[in-house]
Amino acid sequence: MERTHYCGTLRRVHIGRAATVCGWVLACRDMGGIIFVDVRDREGVVQTVFDLAVADAESFAAAERLRVQSVVKITGEIRLRDESTYNAALPTGEVELSARRLEVLSTADTLPFSLADDEPVREELRLKYRYLDLRRPQMYHNLLFRHMLIREAQRLLDDDGFLQVETPQLCISTPEGARDYLVPSRVHPGTFYALPQSPQIYKQILMVSGVDKYYQVARCFRDEDLRADRQPEFTQVDIERSFVDQEDMLRFLVRLFTALFQRVMGRPLPHPFKRITWQEAMDIYGNDKPDLRFDLPIVDVSDIAAKSSFSVFCGTLQAGGVVRCINVKGAGAAFTRSTIDLLTSHAVKLGAKGMAWILYKESGEINSILPKYFTKETWKALETRMGAENGDFLLFCADGLETARRVLSGLRVKCAELMGLIDKADYQFALVTDFPMFEYKKDENRFAAMHHPFTMPFLEDIELMFDDATKPRVRSQAYDVVLNGVELGSGSVRIHRNDIQSKVFHALGFSKEDAREKFGFLLDAFRFGTPPHAGFAFGVDRLCMLLCGANSLRDVIAFPKTKDARCPLTGAPDYVDAAQLEALRLGVSAAEEGKAEHARAMSRETVKNTALLSMLTLSPDEERRMDQEFASIVDFAGELAGLQREAPGKARVPYENVNLRPDEPGGCLAIDEVLMNAKTVAGRLITVPKAFKG
Repeated sequence: MERTHYCGTLRRVHIGRAATVCGWVLACRDMGGIIFVDVRDREGVVQTVFDLAVADAESFAAAERLRVQSVVKITGEIRLRDESTYNAALPTGEVELSARRLEVLSTADTLPFSLADDEPVREELRLKYRYLDLRRPQMYHNLLFRHMLIREAQRLLDDDGFLQVETPQLCISTPEGARDYLVPSRVHPGTFYALPQSPQIYKQILMVSGVDKYYQVARCFRDEDLRADRQPEFTQVDIERSFVDQEDMLRFLVRLFTALFQRVMGRPLPHPFKRITWQEAMDIYGNDKPDLRFDLPIVDVSDIAAKSSFSVFCGTLQAGGVVRCINVKGAGAAFTRSTIDLLTSHAVKLGAKGMAWILYKESGEINSILPKYFTKETWKALETRMGAENGDFLLFCADGLETARRVLSGLRVKCAELMGLIDKADYQFALVTDFPMFEYKKDENRFAAMHHPFTMPFLEDIELMFDDATKPRVRSQAYDVVLNGVELGSGSVRIHRNDIQSKVFHALGFSKEDAREKFGFLLDAFRFGTPPHAGFAFGVDRLCMLLCGANSLRDVIAFPKTKDARCPLTGAPDYVDAAQLEALRLGVSAAEEGKAEHARAMSRETVKNTALLSMLTLSPDEERRMDQEFASIVDFAGELAGLQREAPGKARVPYENVNLRPDEPGGCLAIDEVLMNAKTVAGRLITVPKAFKG
């Protein structure tokens, strides 16, 4: 008999029926003559009971030998549990399977870690044994939620007349944007495909083709430095529409996300979408993806600070910087000196030189060094602008504009966390519009497209594109959807006119020949009638992470990469043999250099793991020094391995690269001196905190 029911689906209505369940053994309890076995599959857990009066002898004996996480097939009859044994924590808690027959399909070895959701496990270990990690109920729930999210998005777009079209995974490499993953061609030696960063060009060509409404659940690849909210490969729902403008697209996106939230969360959105320009977001929140679940706006007080005699403020303003401030309401009573020190340290980590502050006690007393640098009139103006009153805490950043934005944006979130202002059950969507068309790349000494070079500028700003002095003022018809401080996706109205596209390429420094070489196929397509069109793409991984309440993108992706773009499960990326490289007309020197770099990376990883196991915190300098010393030891060991040990005589081993501590005996302290310098003692013994559990 094949499986008749999933474990987690059994209920009172099934009582008296024969059933066969399959799954993993979650727990075994031998009560002497009766054995209880909890079996789990993707739908949940059911209790099975092995009784010698019911089960055959062979099955009962096998049940006695069961190991946790072994795979079993159990046949029996559904019956009602004794009322006193109901398990209210389980949907199946009123019934049990009275087992007649047991088949052990696979026996499990001892697990490397517990699969309970509440048991903390190092992420590296979880990813190495991902097949075990995915057995956790929470991980399966996340995958199920992801499936539902994609399914409902597809249904909504299908119902709206969109056509799902697959675009190539082997594309041409194009400039601008992130770094491409390249794929060498065997058939055309010396040439490369690129994995798509997005289907951008193809979906625009589909609009030229008359598809009108396109979507795709697209896999995308970007070879860039990873962060908590980034993966080298990711999934996005990609959308493009013809005969629309920016307002049409924004209204559509509000409808789409509102309906999607309703369907996957089972409740309406608690707030309407707030619309804000990029400039407003940067001025008020310090970044272009503001978290709107709390207030704490950033206020420019440069004009007031300029009238003070505080050298930090005046010096910054004279150098072309700004002075900006946040008022944390009610924090004057909540923040201690240690809290202020914590905030100052956080500000320094974000790039500030320090943090000026004013603490208003409930009594009206002011704790700060700043008042003596202000006249009564300027101080009153500052308090009025900031809305300062008893119990408030004002913090300042005086620095260059970019630094001030970055620091205060981070401090804004930190203060919200400390004050308990962030409601994790709240969801605040925002539409951010009117992004700059260009951004200056200091490392490349040039202007680049902030989104991509196919974004339509505001027509009234086009003439500003050709002068570097006015280029930063050019606005683009680009827009982002932001949820709780996380950018879900970006979109824009696309350029559909050849003359405007050529002007944008020119503004970006492309010659006509360069533009023709890189984008000739697109420019040619625009010659034959192109409708106005706009598009958008949102990250499935990010949206799923936020709505699931997961801590990381890696918790909503079945097989993610680590921060260094590796897969601990398979070991990818890995080296290939010389024959494969030769077939691709690739040299082996790069592979050899890669192996050397891998060895260096392993050295760095060994240092980090050793520090972790030793419960040590290493500074970056200490980490680098230990890495160098470890590499020296490895080199020394390599030299030892190369010695001719079979030959007679003595072998000379160089040890110049080995950092040995000089053997210098020191004096001994008397017991009383040692005890006097110890932090805690018990009698004549030094006491230390317990380092390990158990």
